Amino acid sequence: MSDTPLAGQHAVVTGGGSGIGAAIAQTLLRAGARVTLMGRNLQRLDAQREQCAALGEVACIGVDVTQEESVARAFDQAGAVDILINNAGQAQAAPFTHTDIALWQRMLDVNLTGVFLGTRAVLPGMLERDYGRIVNVASTAGQIGYAYVAAYCAAKHGVIGLTRSLALETATRGITVNAVCPGYTETGLLHASLEQITSKTSRTDEQARETLLRSNPQRRFVSPEQVASAVSWLCRPGSDAITGQSISISGGEVM
Repeated sequence: MSDTPLAGQHAVVTGGGSGIGAAIAQTLLRAGARVTLMGRNLQRLDAQREQCAALGEVACIGVDVTQEESVARAFDQAGAVDILINNAGQAQAAPFTHTDIALWQRMLDVNLTGVFLGTRAVLPGMLERDYGRIVNVASTAGQIGYAYVAAYCAAKHGVIGLTRSLALETATRGITVNAVCPGYTETGLLHASLEQITSKTSRTDEQARETLLRSNPQRRFVSPEQVASAVSWLCRPGSDAITGQSISISGGEVM
């Protein structure tokens, strides 16, 4: 099998400036794809582009995935897309009784509406070509519940529902739609969660880490590269029969 199975394909990765998105972009580049990084922070995107330059062709486009016009402009600039990775997301914790409408709407806008808008932008072209790969980066929070993140869980459950519905609509058109569901992953989101635990409790960083690690039977956090490996597999030849799935990457937390 070719070591560049995605040669000639154009992939867009939202939230591609750091963490899981950056790892996915690098993995797709190594597989031969041309990659466009999208996100709100152009400085971060440019820094990531410089890091990835030796791996292949990389472009950067600023976008706010919560804004319809911004998404339309960004994808119009990007051109035809063969692979879409809806990775942009945000998590914010609060007890349900302290979850105001602004927090609720923000979690839905970033984590669910962003997926809808990005997918809507690329799907007509994929249908015209009878080919496409869409991978939504959800979370184990889309498969089970967690306390104090009701809005985030609701949004990620919505992503999985959208994934399943769209997979059925496109099943005969050469397009696959899947979700990957990472558990706690070594990214900025995890570090923010740890800081929140230590700031609101008497626990140390090490104790906070141990609290979160208890949910993972392997007793370790997931790495961005492990998530990227699963995403890459879903985009490669040979994965054609996999669609509508929500693949848990969580060390056995979700079975």
